[in-house]
Amino acid sequence: MKLGALLLLMMATFVQAQSDFTKVTKKPFGKMPDGTPVEIYTLKSGKIEARIMTYGGILQALQAPGRNGRDADIVLGFDSLDQYVKTENSAYFGAIIGRFANRIAHAKFTLDGKTYTLPVNDGPNSLHGGLKGFDKVVWKAKEIKDGVELTHVSKDGDQGYPGTLRVAVRYTLQGNELRIEYAAATDKDTVLNLTNHSYFNLAGQGTGTILPEELKINASYYTPTDATQIPTGEIAPVADTPFDFRKLTVIGARIGENNQQLHFARGYDDNWALDNQNGKLAEAAEVYDPATGRVLTVFTTESGIQFYTGNFLDGTLTGKGGHVYKKHYGLTLETQHYPDSPNHSNFPTTELKPGQRFHSITVLRFSTR
Repeated sequence: MKLGALLLLMMATFVQAQSDFTKVTKKPFGKMPDGTPVEIYTLKSGKIEARIMTYGGILQALQAPGRNGRDADIVLGFDSLDQYVKTENSAYFGAIIGRFANRIAHAKFTLDGKTYTLPVNDGPNSLHGGLKGFDKVVWKAKEIKDGVELTHVSKDGDQGYPGTLRVAVRYTLQGNELRIEYAAATDKDTVLNLTNHSYFNLAGQGTGTILPEELKINASYYTPTDATQIPTGEIAPVADTPFDFRKLTVIGARIGENNQQLHFARGYDDNWALDNQNGKLAEAAEVYDPATGRVLTVFTTESGIQFYTGNFLDGTLTGKGGHVYKKHYGLTLETQHYPDSPNHSNFPTTELKPGQRFHSITVLRFSTR
């Protein structure tokens, strides 16, 4: 089957949310330096509102109510397109990450006996797809029921990766659930790892640190790293470590412990091997903010989740509403395959071959208690 036909088949099999109450609107959101127009789509269902840019597929804003009914924007980001484009270290706020989310050791991997070299952009390693990953391209977009569909073609050799890759990402909002659905097809053997890199602060973006919030991750194991945050290959138990979040735990309770992994990352920035490994949609994590009562529950078909506590936010970035983003002002829960998977045969494979269909779902559910 030809690549284009395969992608059409994949798109036809996306699971559509069934809601008559989601309003979708589109507005211009500025232009790229080369004049390419960028649009922003607003999805609104009840008191939940999500804004998605065609630049980077970025989730630019997400309004959710607290227990007192007061709404707040709970994702970090910028007010203008220029800030996203011109900020040298934009921290990947809200973006779709690809071709390969997370790190690849020494910016190299071997596939089918051939070694591929990638851009080095994180110490000695390649991070989040390279110098111009999916977070820095303008996606094509169209309105669909309850949301927006974004598509992008990454040509053979893009950032060093083999194969022409056709990618589709759908954001849909139904009730209190924001669904992110990914599909991809290739014409040559390649590797692929897609995620969304939103920073959440359930008290409201820019209001303070996420350390008082509580977290649960449904994972009995995690993948420890070396000093450059590349997995060692071990899949280690979380029991009796600061990485045990199998019960709701205050995020800041153990972040300052004398632990090598915490020192490497200056906080939490690791991949948890989720208990659910069967590829079916299942609960992966929950975040609860006691002050506002907001709850974020994350469901995914992915095998891993990267929990990061905004350790490198240092007050140099001014975000939405003039808020200065300091250390620990946001957290990410990046649903993914494991980092550096192409270099670890014991990790779940990230290989994608011609004729195969990549398909991944993440659901963000918002509630209060």
